[in-house]
Amino acid sequence: MAYKSSAAGEHAYKRIDKDMKSNNVKNLLLLFGREDFLIHWVVDTLGKKYVNEACRDMDFSRLDGTAVTFEQIRNDCETLPFLSERRVVLISDFKLIEGGKTKGMDEEGEKLLAEYLKTIPGNCMLIITASGADKRKKIFKSITEYGGIYEFGELDEKSLKSYIEKRFKEAGKTARPTVIAELIAASGYYDKDTDYTLYNLENDIKKAIAYNEGTEIGMDTVENTVSGNMDTNVFAMIDSLGRDRKDEAYQMLHNLLVSGEQVYKLLALLCSNFEIILSVKEMKEEGKSFSEMKDILGIHEFRIKKAASFAEKYTPAHLRKILQKTYEIDKNIKTGLMESSLALELFIAEI
Repeated sequence: MAYKSSAAGEHAYKRIDKDMKSNNVKNLLLLFGREDFLIHWVVDTLGKKYVNEACRDMDFSRLDGTAVTFEQIRNDCETLPFLSERRVVLISDFKLIEGGKTKGMDEEGEKLLAEYLKTIPGNCMLIITASGADKRKKIFKSITEYGGIYEFGELDEKSLKSYIEKRFKEAGKTARPTVIAELIAASGYYDKDTDYTLYNLENDIKKAIAYNEGTEIGMDTVENTVSGNMDTNVFAMIDSLGRDRKDEAYQMLHNLLVSGEQVYKLLALLCSNFEIILSVKEMKEEGKSFSEMKDILGIHEFRIKKAASFAEKYTPAHLRKILQKTYEIDKNIKTGLMESSLALELFIAEI
């Protein structure tokens, strides 16, 4: 089976969902990527599918991927299932496949494992999970040839909206497309270098459901329950400035500062966001599409659209002036010429 990155087509969770429903799942699997939430869903689903719950302690084995040995893997895979269709062996957080070191396995053990992966017994399912994968590894190549590889990256916008709608529907709630779009924007799921994943989104969805007393989730619910991350909060502050709501921007700045966020990180995000806004403005005037901007900037199209909405309110010259001010504030604070909170408040006042 040739390995195909989820970036090349259908997302991994859709592919493996189809494979599970059609009983077309290999008995050797590598599940890796950003979305642990989906990886855990797959492991849980396969465990329930093949392991008799009454025999779970005997027929489901979890091995620590930071210290596992080759002998442990082989012994667990060779043990016959008791009363289950298959014995499921999980190697979680397997550092070796990521290119790191595993305490219990030297170079010889790695070679033995790469060969053994070609002969996993049919009554066993070996699942390996990791945050990433080094495709040069012999182990990776063995899984590519004899097993199945699924890379769980971020969900595309359509799938993410569908996921949110489904979760609301399960709770007896509805939400308009504009509200769901705002939830995604407020969450920061598509922010650059974000650590916000489906686990965080799931928690925010639960909070929104619990907070909302009616059947329809409204904008006020999103505003009061979605936590997001610092990058998202900074852009929300910038968005308030674009709507000439400086009172909101001051309040957001105050909340960021009292929450203990680092001033230098805050400044860096301000600079980064205004650089993106200016770039989007210039490229839009050059006639470039959002898709072309995405390729050039290397960020999600959802974020580019948000930047474009802010950029519409200003000329390129004005945006360059704002960006220059962020650089000046950064310099003034770092050289001690101005106290940080006062400098940031003046920045908001002058935009």
